[in-house]
Order: sequence, then structure tokens, then C-alpha cells
Amino acid sequence: MQNFRISVDAEGIALVEFDVPGRTMNTFTDSAVADLDLLADRIAGDDAIRGVVLASGKSNAFCAGADLGELGETAGAQETDPAILAAALKKSARMSWALRRLETIGKPIAAALEGLALGGGLEFVLSAHYRVAARSPKLKLGLPEATIGLLPGAGGTQRLPRLAGVEKALPLMLTGRPVDVDEALSLGIVHAVVAPGETVAAAKAWILDGGEAVQPWDRKDWRAPDGPFTPRGNTVFAGAAAQLQARTAHNYPAQTNILRCVYEGITLPMDAALRVEARLFLATQQTSQARAMIRSIFLSKQALAKGAARPEGFAPYAANKVTVLGAGMMGAGIAYVQAAAGINTVLIDVSQESANKGKAYSEKLVAKAVVRGSMAQDKADALLARIDATTDYARVEGSDLVIEAVFEDRALKADVTGRAEAQLRDTAVFASNTSTLPISSLATASKHPTNFIGIHFFSPVDRMELVEVIVGKETSQETLAKAIDYCLKIRKVPIVVNDSRGFYTSRCFDTYLREGFEMLLEGVAPAIIDNVGRMTGMPRGPLELTDDVAIDLVDRVALQARIDHGQPEIPTEGSDKLLYDLVRQHDRLGRKNGKGFYDYPADGAKAVWSGLADIVPVKVARSTPELVEKLRQRLLYRQAVEAARCLDENVLTSARDGDVGALLGWGFAPWTGGPLSLIDQVGVATFVERCDALADECGARFVPPALLRRMAAAGESFYPAPPRAKAA
Repeated sequence: MQNFRISVDAEGIALVEFDVPGRTMNTFTDSAVADLDLLADRIAGDDAIRGVVLASGKSNAFCAGADLGELGETAGAQETDPAILAAALKKSARMSWALRRLETIGKPIAAALEGLALGGGLEFVLSAHYRVAARSPKLKLGLPEATIGLLPGAGGTQRLPRLAGVEKALPLMLTGRPVDVDEALSLGIVHAVVAPGETVAAAKAWILDGGEAVQPWDRKDWRAPDGPFTPRGNTVFAGAAAQLQARTAHNYPAQTNILRCVYEGITLPMDAALRVEARLFLATQQTSQARAMIRSIFLSKQALAKGAARPEGFAPYAANKVTVLGAGMMGAGIAYVQAAAGINTVLIDVSQESANKGKAYSEKLVAKAVVRGSMAQDKADALLARIDATTDYARVEGSDLVIEAVFEDRALKADVTGRAEAQLRDTAVFASNTSTLPISSLATASKHPTNFIGIHFFSPVDRMELVEVIVGKETSQETLAKAIDYCLKIRKVPIVVNDSRGFYTSRCFDTYLREGFEMLLEGVAPAIIDNVGRMTGMPRGPLELTDDVAIDLVDRVALQARIDHGQPEIPTEGSDKLLYDLVRQHDRLGRKNGKGFYDYPADGAKAVWSGLADIVPVKVARSTPELVEKLRQRLLYRQAVEAARCLDENVLTSARDGDVGALLGWGFAPWTGGPLSLIDQVGVATFVERCDALADECGARFVPPALLRRMAAAGESFYPAPPRAKAA
């Protein structure tokens, strides 16, 4: 066994250390799963072993779950051949049956948990008869499979509800939320909590004290207290089904199948219940959603987070001192993540009061972290000491990089660029955080346009993972490499795009809002528009999301575009006129002033502004299934066709960057894996056909780019199809 080390002490206790070679963190590779059978053979066949303690051979965690690189290769196969399906079912259920054998082997097994155990890692320890955990903020237990389009397939949907109860277990599996040590104890996921470093001793003590080798569900008198045929269970399952529909709109097969696993399996004997789970796991793994989500949410994101988009041939660049120009919301957030990453930060604004206010954002965040216990006071003090809030541009001297995060005004940006560059050495990088203005045009204010680049952060900076790196016409590849090194140092996920108005993320995000405006102008009721928006899987409807962003901001961006294109500043028709009138005639700025497409009373729930119907009369007040499907398609396809245009125009250079950027940047429907993955799921030829029909009905905005027509004609896709499985 190459993945498990076994040592047996004088008292007959076998310490089994899980340690996958060549990995910094344990995952269940195919090799590790195969070793589970060998482990069971050893435990069962060695009479010297009277009990077993499962522990990790790595100091950082117990196990992070399945190896998704291996699992993702076969996801989405959608096989129908009975022989192939039988072979696939046998392979996918191998870990489940190995764990079942361990828990029924007749010898007490205890798990010693010092770090996180997620997915298959938690399923492994749930098969133990006793679990003891260290009291540590690093300890997290959970079944996150639903977040990547899968369900727990090694007994998790059966053991967790039997331990914690259906009502408490379902939300954890449906959302993938991990629990800390105290919640795990209260739910019955762990039996005891001890100080770090004492878990193995406590596990051994339980065995020596007569620990029993029988799971609760294997006792004849065990019954599920809230199973589907109990008074409490009827309410739990009915409520769960309704909530699932409201949250997912049937976009996620994984969540539906998790609910099915629990409903169908909880009253069955464990062996039968595991067969239910195995069949539904395979059915879920074979969906296109699972393949797309594993690829984009995990594999592609992980690759980009490690610098996959960085050009080769350049030495690593250390950004040890970075200046941020502008201490508003974005600048303050950037300063915080830099300081948290150990970067000495100069935060400049026009007044000391404004600069101090920007630093206060970091002070607030670290104060909360200290109270929660996730940051020691000395580390908090050191973080804040790295932020120098000032008005003095002389402090820029010695900076390796400058981030400009001032108001979206060309003249202002040009002014601060010149003032900062006067203090920089020729090798330093200057980056603009603009969200819409073309980088090449902003670079005209720079003395060193080859060192000028866009680094577009997303708000709130401390929580949003994505950074969009924009390459201007004169930006050098060395500057790009330096910018990506900086992004990795502050633990962000960088995608690289070429220069364009709105770049990639803002450009595509705007199409979602705009399609909502078009529907409103057609007379569709606002509530229908926003409800359908959420039903697509987007986090918010387009109108309510515009309120959140701010109507006047969207209007200002549109105004700048009209000016740059030589069009009249005052629009006369369409969605631009709608925005213009809302802001200037009605003072409807959005949530920030309590007045947008919705009213936001201080003492009640938001409601559609009654005056909106006077501006755009409602013609469609009732929804039908046909209408919902048509609007849903418009909202998703409008964004997807724009993403394809970005590829066609070389704004995007890879589908991977486009999908990850969409998911992390503006919350594009996660079940799709991203807009380009969505086109693959639909089929490029079918997507083109549908977009042509939408263009005829709704306008040229849906016309597919030449790239998609070429791909459709050639039978191509953005990603390779899953390999065909073979019968045993």
C-alpha cells in the first residue's frame, strides 16, 4: 500500500496514516481508493490488530476529497450501453463498498482529525465508529460535492443524515457548507474534541476503553427519527423539495439527486441505501453540468490560480512595495489584500482625511478577524503597519508597482499617472483598475506604455477572487508576467484579456443588464424579468442587480461610450434613454439612494417603483411556461454570444479564461460552467440556429459571430468531449 502507512503498537492498536505520495494534501486518487481494499484485507487478516486509528500523514489536513482531475476526465459521458454502465457503476462505487467493509469488519475504528476533511475525506472518517477532532480553526468538515455538480458517492448521503438527522444534514449537503469543530460536535459528526496533537491518543483511549465496532445504523433497533414516513420527516422533505425548487429552478441535477438519495435511502438497510446512492452518483456524474462545473469551478480555476496564464521566459517578480492611488472603496480594498499578503502599501488620496478613511477599512476588517479568533492581535497590528495612508506622492518612490484606482475620469487618471510615474524607476509596473476605459487610451498618459497594464479588481476586493488583467497595445509580455506574479502574491485568480471597451467581464455583464432593460421596454413586468433572471441561475435579476450596481454608474459608462463614439450625449431612444431619464428626471440612482427600479423603504421590503409603469407601461403581466423559457434563453444566450464575440475579436484568448472570468467575475449561472461551456452543452450548431432565430425576433445583438459559424460548420466545440468508457 503506497497511500497508507500502518504501525501496530504493543497493545494491538494499528495507527493507519493516510499519506498520498507526491501530494501536499491528501486526495482520493484511483490508487488511494484501490488501497482501501488492501487496507481492509490487512485489518481483517492480522490477528494482532485489535483496533484501528485513522490519521493523516500530512500536517495540514486529513483529506481534501476526491482527485477531481481523475474524476473530471470521465464526467459527462452520458453512456447508455448497459455493459458500459455496469462497468462504470462498479468502478464509481468501489470506494463506497470499501468503506462499508471497513465499518463492518468487526474491529473498532476511530478517526483522529487534526485538519480539514472534505468530500471523500469526510466520507472516509464517517465510516469509522468514533471520531475525535482537534480544537482548531483549521478544522473544517463538509461534503462540498454539490458545488461542483456532484453528490457524495461514498456513503455521505446515507451516513451524515443518520448521524445528524435529515433536517440538519440536508442543508449541509445541498449547499456544500463546511462546519467547524463545535458545530460538528453538536451535530454528532464527531464524538469528542481535544487539544491539537492529542487526537491520536484520545482515539486509542476510546478503543482500549472498550469502543464498540458497530455503527448505530447497523443495530436492529435503529430508526431514522425524521425519515420520509414519520410526521417530522414528511414536513422536512416537503419543505426541502420546495426550497430546492426555489433556489435552483431544476438547474442542478446534483441537488435533486442528493434529496432523492436521502429520501429513498434513509429507511433502507445500509447496503441497500448505498446501492441507491451509487446509481444516483453515476447518473449525476454523467451529466453535462457535472463535467462543466468540475472543469471550470475547480480544474480551470485552480490552474489559473497557479499562474497558468503567465507568459514563460521571465524571472519571478517580487512586488514588495505597491502604491494604490485612490482610497475609495476599491482602493481601500486593494490596500487591505496587499497588506494581508505582506506587501508594504502606500495608500494615496487627495486629503489626509480621505486616505485615513481608506485605511480605516482595513482596521475594521482586522478588528473583526481578531474578535472571531481568526487573526492574532500582533498579526493584525503588523498588517495595519504595512499601510501608509498619505497625500504625498513622494512616498511612491521605490514602489515596484502602482495601482491607479481613482474615479472613472480620463483627465483625472492622466494626472495621477504622471504624478506617480515621476517617482518610479523605469522597470516598475503601472496598472489601472478601470472597469471600462480602454487601457491603450489610458496608456497615452504614460512615459512607459510598455510598462502600463490594466488590473481590474472586483468589489468587495477582500472577498472577490477574480482579477482581470488587461493587455494594452503596447504592454510588454514582461509587464504581463510581473502583473500576474503580483496577482498570485495577493492570492487572486487572474485571467488575461486583450484591450477593448469594457474588456471582457464588464462588457458581458452589461449585456445581462441590457437584456433586462430590453424586456422592460417591451412591456414585460419587472417582477417577471427579475424572477426569470434568478431562475437562469444568476445571483440576481437584471433590474435589481442594476439597482445594486447603481443606475447612475451604468448611465455614466453609457455616456462615456457615446462620447467616445461621437454620438449625442443625450440619448433619444432605447435603454440608454431609459437610464438617462431615470437618473436625471426622476433621481432614481438605485439602492444607494433608496430609489431605483425598486423602492427601498427603511422599514420594509423592497417593491417595484410604482412610477416605473408610467415610463414603460406593462403589457405582459402574467407569465407562462413558454414565456419563461423564452426570457430565460434570451438572458443566458445574450451573455454567451457576447463571450463568443470576445473570443472572435481576440479580446479573450481562451475559453478557460472566459468561463472562469464569468463565474467569478459576475456570477454567471454556475450550473453551466460558464458561457462558453453553456454553448458546448447546447451544441454549437444548435446554439447558432437558436441565436439566428432570436436575432430575427429581437435584433442584431443575438447574431452569432463568425467564429461560432465556423465551429458549427466543422462540428467543433470549445472543449473536448469526454472519452468513451469501455465495458468490463
